[in-house]
Amino acid sequence: MPRPDRIFVEGGLYHVYNRLGRGEQFFKDDAEAERFVALLREVAHRDGLTVYAWCLLSNHYHLAVRTGAVSLDRPMRSLQQRVTRGVNARHQVYGPLWQGRYRAKMVKDQRYLDQLLIYIHLNPVHAGLVSDPAQYPWSGHRELLGKIKTPIVDVDEVLRVFGTTRRTARAAYVRRLKGSLEETWIGEEAGRLPWWRLGRPPKGEDEDPEAAIRERRAREEMGPEWRPSFDAGEFIARGAEFLGVSVDELRVRGRARHVVEAREMLMLLGVERYGLKVNALARELRKTPDGMSQTLARAVRRRAGEDEFLRRINELDRQIREGEGGWD
Repeated sequence: MPRPDRIFVEGGLYHVYNRLGRGEQFFKDDAEAERFVALLREVAHRDGLTVYAWCLLSNHYHLAVRTGAVSLDRPMRSLQQRVTRGVNARHQVYGPLWQGRYRAKMVKDQRYLDQLLIYIHLNPVHAGLVSDPAQYPWSGHRELLGKIKTPIVDVDEVLRVFGTTRRTARAAYVRRLKGSLEETWIGEEAGRLPWWRLGRPPKGEDEDPEAAIRERRAREEMGPEWRPSFDAGEFIARGAEFLGVSVDELRVRGRARHVVEAREMLMLLGVERYGLKVNALARELRKTPDGMSQTLARAVRRRAGEDEFLRRINELDRQIREGEGGWD
């Protein structure tokens, strides 16, 4: 019986990892590590993954990624299959390379986001490979420090977790890193980490109903162009029109419920489904990036717990995408 497709939330933030089988340690070879990293860069760009953290060790990898319109399954399946074909051909080995499918856990609680980033980038230190993660070449840590010209990590998105400017955020990130070396969760296996244990569903977290599978596959067949491209100003104006509020209302400090909810919906859709940056949306709304990051986090929590809010998000997305008027 075929295994069920995994369920993935568009715009969800995931901790993803897998380990080589057969006791292999192919990524000790710098050339193999370079090929893995090049493929990761390629599939992330192709399928709209926002990479928050990554680390490759001799026999396993860890990623923190936010998905776009394309489900996580496509880039991860592509990455692992292409790595397998290349390694098997070069080393004249046969059969599965990985210990099954990759594992992925959605990180819904903001409390665990910075822990996830720290955990991934401290992996080489915990493994005893280096004493300073900046000495290790196969992770996103040096990218966050500004030492790599073409990073895989979305540096600004990650640093926003730790501060409001690059300089202060980098300093806070490094302090957090150093202060976490003695945390008990640093040495845990992925499946025992706090964000994996938290809120574990009863059965089949990765199973989705047939309707969701059909919808996802239909969207993937249309490719990443199935949504129109907007700059932040166009997106805000279009969304405001369908929500029945003015852009000026969104910009003022008022706390009217319908205006607050409109900002939440536009931030969530803009970042997760239309690939816009928090900074750009904040500028259009004349708000601080930190404040709009909090608005986005609030919207993510509401989406997870309120079916009606999710329905309105999806309806707004449809209207923006199709250019239809009206709001129920």
